[in-house]
Amino acid sequence: MPLRSLILLSLIGSILLLVDVTHSATQDPRKAYVVYMGDKPKNGVPITPDHHVNILRDVVDNNINNDISHEALLVHSYRRSFHGFAAMLTEKEAEKLAEYDGVVSIFPSKKKSYKTTRSWDFVGFPQTIERMPLEREIIIGVMDTGIWPEAESFSDVGFGPPPKKWKGICQGNNNFTCNNKIIGARYYLPSGSSNSEDLTDEFESPRDANGHGTHTASTAAGNLVRNASQSGLGFGTARGGVPSAHIAVYKVCWGEQHCDDADILGAFDDAIDDGVDIISASLGGSVSEDYLTDSVAIGSFHAMRTGIFVSNAAGNDGPKRKTVEALAPWLLSVAASTINRKFITKVQLGNGKIYEGLLPNSKDLEGKFYNLVYGGNVPNETDGGKSSYCLPNSLDKEKIKGKIVLCDYGPAQDTSDNGDGAIEGGAVGVILTSDQLSEQLSQSDYHFPVATVGLEENSNIYNYINQTSNPTATLWKSEEIDDVLAPYITMFSSRGPNPLNPNILKPDLAAPGSNILAAIPPNDRDNSNTRFELMSGTSMACPHASNVAAYVKSIHPEWSPAAILSALITTAKPMSVHTTPHAEFAYGAGLINPSRAPFPGLVYDLELQDYIDFLCSKGYRGKELEDITKDKTISCSSKSTSETTYNLNYSSIALCIKDPESFSGIFHRTVTNVGSPNSRYKAEVMSPLGLKISVEPNVLSFTSLQEKKSFVVKIEGPIEKSNIVSASMVWDDGNFQVRSPVVVYMDF
Repeated sequence: MPLRSLILLSLIGSILLLVDVTHSATQDPRKAYVVYMGDKPKNGVPITPDHHVNILRDVVDNNINNDISHEALLVHSYRRSFHGFAAMLTEKEAEKLAEYDGVVSIFPSKKKSYKTTRSWDFVGFPQTIERMPLEREIIIGVMDTGIWPEAESFSDVGFGPPPKKWKGICQGNNNFTCNNKIIGARYYLPSGSSNSEDLTDEFESPRDANGHGTHTASTAAGNLVRNASQSGLGFGTARGGVPSAHIAVYKVCWGEQHCDDADILGAFDDAIDDGVDIISASLGGSVSEDYLTDSVAIGSFHAMRTGIFVSNAAGNDGPKRKTVEALAPWLLSVAASTINRKFITKVQLGNGKIYEGLLPNSKDLEGKFYNLVYGGNVPNETDGGKSSYCLPNSLDKEKIKGKIVLCDYGPAQDTSDNGDGAIEGGAVGVILTSDQLSEQLSQSDYHFPVATVGLEENSNIYNYINQTSNPTATLWKSEEIDDVLAPYITMFSSRGPNPLNPNILKPDLAAPGSNILAAIPPNDRDNSNTRFELMSGTSMACPHASNVAAYVKSIHPEWSPAAILSALITTAKPMSVHTTPHAEFAYGAGLINPSRAPFPGLVYDLELQDYIDFLCSKGYRGKELEDITKDKTISCSSKSTSETTYNLNYSSIALCIKDPESFSGIFHRTVTNVGSPNSRYKAEVMSPLGLKISVEPNVLSFTSLQEKKSFVVKIEGPIEKSNIVSASMVWDDGNFQVRSPVVVYMDF
């Protein structure tokens, strides 16, 4: 049931929370803040919401308006897996609370955004691959817009009861029910939201009104559904990577990309204690400035401590440098690659000329030609210069009704509203324009005849319109063709280098994220009963990596999250700089390799102390670390220096330099044998002329599994001045090839 009553309550609540609580309230309004207080206390004393309310009483002005109780200011109480809360505070109160004993960090609850039939076969993960019985015990937690439980992808036919370790709930409202496939579901109403537009078409339940969460969940662990397609496009068998796994849903995103930090941390708090094995989070925000003011970094740190692997979308702000998100070394940052399939949409003009675009179009005008107009030529009276982009409420509806409209590429980074004005005005079709060959646009936004052309094609079509007395056009249904250049990284996928820590390579790797077919809620927007849809984004890449991690976990349940992350990185397939010029800043170690990932030979494992030393190198000390871990024995070790980021036992190596003429970097690494008990690995280095990479020792001999060996990598210049110089180091015993990407670059 849509949230009509919820919207009214939300508006009333927001008005009450934002009243003039002090004489200066208009200058210092209340908004949601996250108060992070580290791990749970180790003394066994339970944390209750009353404890957090008492803290609020200490910091909130005692002259607070009587219409508001301190309890009403508490948004979330984090107490199951770590300690903290979210509350409606003024900036002054937040500053006061930052000095409170036990508070690690406090930050505004910002909004994050949520960023198939052939993809699994393309990455070498066929239906026939050998699977372990333990896959049926794996639980994948999906943080997104919810789920549509009736979709075929989530049928529980053949599933047994939830694993005994499961402690979660099914927060079922509005006819939402779980089953033995979807074993748990929770929802988190937007924290302190007063924007009813985010909730108008929503459900007050874990049910998905958007489609994004259903799509990512079915990509991760959906059942096999044969004869799936979007109106014939992408025809085949839709399936998740681990179809026997269970799903737990955490609805933290609402409406149009509204995912609050406070709610995301609430979901992590619950998911960790519920008993999930993997967390797939296809969401992100702006680039982090601090690990401890980033909700995903905080939540994934505590997930890592309890053995839970976290996969996170790298972001959709490419191809600009330093736009990559998901920067913490204890989680996987996933870029989006293409697969060997693309869709060509033909735009045919009345003069016979044909132009091709790449946005999938499942709606066919059947060769009928319609009058063609340019949006900039048909503005309404309140246009404001927006009609050329066909933005909402910018076009004269009488002049576009029943016609095809050409729209320019928007001036803003977010072009998601381009074309909407033509659709709402009754146009029969839209020709959109992109400088990125439409890769940043999702077909899910257009249940309508649509094509996307490049800037040159736009110019040619514009000239045709202005030079022809009666311009006409038609749009053809897309044709599916092989993309022989695949895989390469999409233009929208965010790029490195790592803006928070330049000597840790992010993104970690790439996974399919372009034109991925997966389940969606029933589509009543065009009466087509569409059950599957093609979507693009790092949101689609993230669940591909999540379920490969789940596959590895089903074979090696004892492996730590760091060991699994290492296995994914070192087994990735190298990608080509010729098709992706940004190289490792775009694809990390390369394309994920599901069939090899469980068998890496060696892993670069990490323990809590390693991450503590890493945090020490970033300036965290003493009481702060004790609060984060609630462990008085935890402290910075002798290894924690400014060079610790070099020596974090990460499976990739990045060196940021200032002078290309002369430089050196020394990296200490330790590998654990998980391949053959008796094995002898030799180091093989591939580097361009001028870059010297030495490994000492260059031979590692093992006599048992779980045996550890350490080595040192030394990198020396000079190199030619360049954005990035790529190399690699491979440990090879004849059976296993353990590859680490090596990147040297100048930061400017």
